[in-house]
Amino acid sequence: MSGFRRGLLAAAIALAATTPAAMNWALAQPAPMTLGTASLGGTYFVYGGAVADLLSDRAGIKVTPRQTQGPNQNVILVDEKKIELGMVTMGVALQAMQGSAAWTKGKKYENIRALFPMYDTPMQCVSLKKSGITSFRQLDGKTVGAGPKAGTPGTYYPLIFDALGMKTMVRHGQGEEMGNQLGDGIIDAFCFGAGTPVPIFSQLDGEKEVVFYTWSDDDIAAIRGKLPEFTAAWIPKGTYRQQPAEQKTIGLYNFAIAHKDMSDDLAYAITKAVLENSARLAKGHPAGKETIAANASRNSFLPFHPGAVRYYKEKGIKLDPATLPK
Repeated sequence: MSGFRRGLLAAAIALAATTPAAMNWALAQPAPMTLGTASLGGTYFVYGGAVADLLSDRAGIKVTPRQTQGPNQNVILVDEKKIELGMVTMGVALQAMQGSAAWTKGKKYENIRALFPMYDTPMQCVSLKKSGITSFRQLDGKTVGAGPKAGTPGTYYPLIFDALGMKTMVRHGQGEEMGNQLGDGIIDAFCFGAGTPVPIFSQLDGEKEVVFYTWSDDDIAAIRGKLPEFTAAWIPKGTYRQQPAEQKTIGLYNFAIAHKDMSDDLAYAITKAVLENSARLAKGHPAGKETIAANASRNSFLPFHPGAVRYYKEKGIKLDPATLPK
């Protein structure tokens, strides 16, 4: 090769190394990462797979989704550095920070940091039409499925029943299993919370005659009086074929989390890649359309990772002062 050609090649290599694409590729060389999701039949499992594919494809970060029991377990695994990424509802995150719920055993999980907002988790119940159950209050004395014990619904429905002074027998298991038990008449209702449409709810809607229901305004006020982490939420008309009208309910927002020791550059790259590809996420699950930078404001207490804060500052997103790194 002539000296002139060698010079051109060296210049081209040097130029390529300074382009954003090359710098992103250089950054995207960490060890493979694991993303904690939840059980089959719920939105976390589907959405988490879409996030993992996106990060692997758009950011060059190899991410493998892992089926877990849900947010509680994800917090523990991230805090202990057994997985790199997790998904959590803000209610569970608050319990983790305060060490206030039974599952924490008094421990405060202070190593988790927020990366990006995911979507809202509205709570809703479904029963077979032939059961005659059409309202939440009718579940007093009944057997109710609530998903995995360490998941958000499994954690919160017993607290909701207590808040309303109701006595029920709560069963736990994967969302898919709960759906099968409802279809077989083993449980009277399946009460869940996930980004809509919930895969197992859609399956029941397509295979059985079912009724979807939430709470009265008075019940919602009573629940939020005891559990203020809940915010108002709505499940749009037509979310399911057999849901003819919009249903008012309560919900908890979801955020992706990482350990505080994750590098700032890596946290930045993950946050940027996800929030700038919400349209692609929505193809994996409709809840992905809510994964936008503006929804970072839905976090009012969980500290953001400094790398994520850097991205929000670039985009002019105002964060709650309580969530800024100390």
